[in-house]
Amino acid sequence: MLEVERNGPRLTLRLARPEIGNAFDADLANRLGEALESAATDDGVRVVLLSGAGKHFSAGADLSYMQRMRGAGREANADDARRTQRLFARVAEFPKPVVARVHGAARGGGVGLVAAVDVALASTAATFAFTEVRLGIVPAMIAPFVLERLGPARARRLFLTGETFGAAEALAWGLVDTVTAPEELDGAVDRVVGQLLRGGPIAQREVKRLVADVRFRDPGQTATLTADRIAELRVSDEGQEGMAAFLEKRPPRWVT
Repeated sequence: MLEVERNGPRLTLRLARPEIGNAFDADLANRLGEALESAATDDGVRVVLLSGAGKHFSAGADLSYMQRMRGAGREANADDARRTQRLFARVAEFPKPVVARVHGAARGGGVGLVAAVDVALASTAATFAFTEVRLGIVPAMIAPFVLERLGPARARRLFLTGETFGAAEALAWGLVDTVTAPEELDGAVDRVVGQLLRGGPIAQREVKRLVADVRFRDPGQTATLTADRIAELRVSDEGQEGMAAFLEKRPPRWVT
């Protein structure tokens, strides 16, 4: 259901239900959430890579699971939705860089995962769609992350039509960051991971916190927050090591 592969500082979490397009149910969502929770406190993990086994990244929600939830009642469905919301938030708020490797189809919640990561790379053969409206529902749980990537006008159109769009559109609209030929996708992922491993792990954690903290603050609060944050990091052990390494023309300690 979820393959966990460790390669030095890279942790790959591979959705592994290829027979149904790596669709999500509660078990897969729970396992992915638990793997992220464990990785968050593992100092040896520097980058997390999300990918899918087989032909597709993720088809979104498992329709057989949705069928079972039809008769579960409103409160049970609300509880299930909250658990799924926490998974997407956990990806977006993960304290280390998260990269998505997207191939084949990404639908619904699968696109939500792509929207929640820090860096998304897609094959030219990848396709995307928010098909919820065609089932009489809406992409509610992934909406905050998709709107952050696409903006409200574009998201509204795609949510309303349920249309399928390709990797070129996903790149132009900001849903993904890089598009490459299928045979070059792994090499592109390796290059991005290599770039991420050059950064200080504490600094990268603080980058993600900084963006979240600054987004909705007024300019007066932002000025104080950012000045305090950079002063704190300049005198930290990692900041001192990074500046010393630059001046001494050597790699910092965290680069292996």
